[in-house]
Amino acid sequence: MRCSERLARAGRAARRAGLAFALVLLAGGAQAHKSSDSYLQIEAKPGALALRWDIALRDLDIALDLDADGDGKLTWGEIKAAWPRIEAYATARLAIEGCELRPGERALERRNDGAYAVLHLSSSCTLPAPPVIRYALFAEVDPTHRGIAKVERPGEPVALSVLDPSRSATAGTAAATAASGASADASGKAGEAPWRWQFLQEGIRHILGGYDHVLFLLCLLLPAVMRRGEGGRWQPVERLSQAILPVVGIVTAFTVAHSITLALAALKLVSLPSWFIEPAIAVTIVLAAIDNVWPVFPVRRVVVTFFFGLIHGFGFASVLAELNLPTADFAWALLQFNLGLEAGQLMIVVAATAVLFGLRHWQRYRPVVICGGSFLAMAIAGLWFVERVANFKILPF
Repeated sequence: MRCSERLARAGRAARRAGLAFALVLLAGGAQAHKSSDSYLQIEAKPGALALRWDIALRDLDIALDLDADGDGKLTWGEIKAAWPRIEAYATARLAIEGCELRPGERALERRNDGAYAVLHLSSSCTLPAPPVIRYALFAEVDPTHRGIAKVERPGEPVALSVLDPSRSATAGTAAATAASGASADASGKAGEAPWRWQFLQEGIRHILGGYDHVLFLLCLLLPAVMRRGEGGRWQPVERLSQAILPVVGIVTAFTVAHSITLALAALKLVSLPSWFIEPAIAVTIVLAAIDNVWPVFPVRRVVVTFFFGLIHGFGFASVLAELNLPTADFAWALLQFNLGLEAGQLMIVVAATAVLFGLRHWQRYRPVVICGGSFLAMAIAGLWFVERVANFKILPF
């Protein structure tokens, strides 16, 4: 009997599908929204400091409601009218100990992952070594937000710091204390992890906060604890080891693929716009879910996973692409960021596989978990596709 017919005859199956799939989502660590980052590029010289701060308009819109007419689209007129609010909001949440920051030029810049407001700040100070940066941007609306700071000094190596607005400032000048929030020195001292390992943490955060990537992985894993028996009927695997092999193949294909495009995009050798990548990621989820119910791909799932993983890799690339790091620093940051992605991905896969393996003997695993979960994934990804193409919000996540 076809899955769609079974679902039509069993109304309770849809409710159970939602519950089962929600449990898997929770086990996989999916977040309620995508991770966000801003980029601070600080050029420090004796007696002078120049700072460029790039902040995503999508994040500013959440905090400041920039869309005055509520049509779901930001126009140049709305942004122009909101510039004083944007500048006041941002500068009140950033301070560098020993430096009084003065606002300068403003600009808009379109990136692969959307439009950014660009603020230029300056100071006549000599930047302390190491600098103490107090950062609280979006602390009240997005606890997962991070600032990524790059500090350049003449004749010295580039210093990086990942700024967490959820950490309270403990000391500082009057100007710094006004911007209560994260405190981190850009060399990675004063209680922070060394900067050279902070991108490992960022990789983990991005995969766990990237709910579309999580949902794609879960769609691929739903049939992993089942196998075709006599007459083509689905049967649960007897041992965990029988489920691990297809899972390893899927995860390896996804890892290799997104690592390739992550590197190419971060190096700016290949660039695809977010208006294409974000809807395309939603399409990969829909297709993976459809294949669970009605097999549509003439090749093995590992091949399909690799191809779709190439698309997902572009979704991770913006963090490193915007920093313009020297080659050696870039290579190290890219390696640890990718290791972080894989560590986060492993957390998701282990948790999801354990949950699914525990459910495999449920009599209604096929119609409820595989079919019901896949239909639910299709619905969510379909709405994401509409949101990303039409640029307006339907879902709360």
